[in-house]
Amino acid sequence: MRRGGYIEETDITQSKDYRLAGRLIPFITPHRKLLAAALLLVIVLTVLDLSIPWITKEALDRYIVPDPGRPETRMIAVDTSDPAVNRFLLAHPELRSKGGGTLAIPRTALDKADPETRLRLRAADINGAVKAALLLLGALFFNFLFGFCQTFVLEIMGQRIIHDLRLALFTHIRKLPVSWYHRNPTGRVVTRLTGDVENLREMFTSVITFVFKDIFLLAGILAMLIILDYRLAAVTLIVIPVAVAAAIGFARRSRSAFRDLRVRIAEINAHLAETIGGMSVIRLFAREKETDAAFRHLSDRHYDAGMAQVRIFALFMPVIEVLNATALGLIIFYGGYRVLGGFASLGVLVAYISYLRMFFRPIRDIAEKYNILQNAFSSAERLFLILDTPMADDEKPGGDPGAPIHTIAFDDLSFGYTDGEPVLSNVSFAAKKGETIAIVGPTGAGKTSIVSLLVRFWDPQGGTIRVNGRPLAELDPQRWRSRIAMVMQDPFLFAGTIRENILPDPDRPPAPEALDAALRQAGCGFVLDRLDQGLDTLLTEGGRPLSSGERQLLSIARAFVKNPELLILDEATSYVDSVSESEIQAALSRLMENRTTFLIAHRLSTARHAHRILVVKKGRIAESGSHHELMGKKGLYFRMQQLENSTGHVPS
Repeated sequence: MRRGGYIEETDITQSKDYRLAGRLIPFITPHRKLLAAALLLVIVLTVLDLSIPWITKEALDRYIVPDPGRPETRMIAVDTSDPAVNRFLLAHPELRSKGGGTLAIPRTALDKADPETRLRLRAADINGAVKAALLLLGALFFNFLFGFCQTFVLEIMGQRIIHDLRLALFTHIRKLPVSWYHRNPTGRVVTRLTGDVENLREMFTSVITFVFKDIFLLAGILAMLIILDYRLAAVTLIVIPVAVAAAIGFARRSRSAFRDLRVRIAEINAHLAETIGGMSVIRLFAREKETDAAFRHLSDRHYDAGMAQVRIFALFMPVIEVLNATALGLIIFYGGYRVLGGFASLGVLVAYISYLRMFFRPIRDIAEKYNILQNAFSSAERLFLILDTPMADDEKPGGDPGAPIHTIAFDDLSFGYTDGEPVLSNVSFAAKKGETIAIVGPTGAGKTSIVSLLVRFWDPQGGTIRVNGRPLAELDPQRWRSRIAMVMQDPFLFAGTIRENILPDPDRPPAPEALDAALRQAGCGFVLDRLDQGLDTLLTEGGRPLSSGERQLLSIARAFVKNPELLILDEATSYVDSVSESEIQAALSRLMENRTTFLIAHRLSTARHAHRILVVKKGRIAESGSHHELMGKKGLYFRMQQLENSTGHVPS
């Protein structure tokens, strides 16, 4: 769906996951050594995880219950130097020595021994069990150690990948054409650079290697189940296909739910950015109820999308738990039968149960990681949608403007922001060096579009702009803009010091005397005289705590410091009081001296002294001439002047 030229996120093609993963590979490749280290640690951790049930089985079968099927006699290595053991042997002369301290002891005799004697007789088994316990503790310790190393390596890799991705995304966004910014709300763009990038970081740190670990672990568990008892494995495989089918069904349903949820979040962010930016207008026109209703609608849609996601998880996780319990019940039933029949040892059954519980853990993990993965892929789709947007033509190299600007000519220019909706048609005029060209006309006539084309924020669909006879499209845009300064209605100041705001290149500042002179010419003596920190005074967002007039004077100072050949003024006194207006007008007069100036005039009084006035109506130049010439024609300009004199406003 398109709204005002903006491509809604619901238009995003549902790219295949493997294609998205393939596009992320170039960001991973520079950090392949870290990824290889993480995968190596994954293999080590998988082996350690698989070793724990096996060690438990060996401890049970070798030392704790070493007689599967309960035979009549069993072989025990005893210490005949132990007095308690000798007393037991004297009480049971029927025991047969096998030599080397090994005895064949009937179970009935062993069961009759008192606990202390029994423990002494089984000292070798106890030592073996202790060794198994120490081995188990060692496996757990190294599991912790390597797990810590893996997490650390993954975080380093994830942070570096996201650092590279964020820089690439920001650099690309900065190079996009101005039309892209007009179509995309600020809130959505901020969401892309913050929320979506963070989702990818979580994928790189929490999913990639853990998915490999889960896959390795599942394969290892299946191998161990078959090695331990292939008959029990056959019983287990009855449940596994059902679990796999459930996971696939979950995957299909969850992706659309996650995509929808992310779209709703972006909508809320865009609405919040718009609401906060226009709060004064909302209150002035009493639009609070409408704004609240719009936000409530967006929040309801986000709630519905979130509940759809919750329902998917609420169904999937219990299904996995039921399958886990079913498989466990089958193993206890059939495995218990085999143990009681002497076909399998107790250690095998215990290890089998442990492996089975471990088997369903990766399935649960994969489901949870799939949550993160789909969130990340949904974010990746939106990020690549931005990265696939062609950069502005001004990022392509062009020719040097060369000599100083002598003439600027618009030759039969036509332009529209969207196809089929022309804003300018057949615009032709020329400006000579040092001339002031005022552009007047009703709101929406195309005044700002003319200067936007001049600075190459946009390119015309028809006609040509020529500078000294050369087509503007052939010139390097950045070099061309280096010769231009703009002073707008609402000056934009960055959060930072005054010095950072007025210097075009803080690394190459002008001489202090030249900077002071520029400030004085711009009427910014208050910076040097009144502010304690002077040029190092810190400004917050929007240039606070300066007044609107002071902010405008700083923007004029910025133009003075740049010392441009071409000056563009967009009614720089619209938003200030009469006292500030006189100061700004004086500063602008000094700035305009000997410079080619294009003046967008919303009030005809500011255009009165221009060398030439262009009257624009419905995208065409309706009249052209000086103030006196146009007043003498008694045409559109004359009528606009009369209306302004009587009402104080230019007709819209």
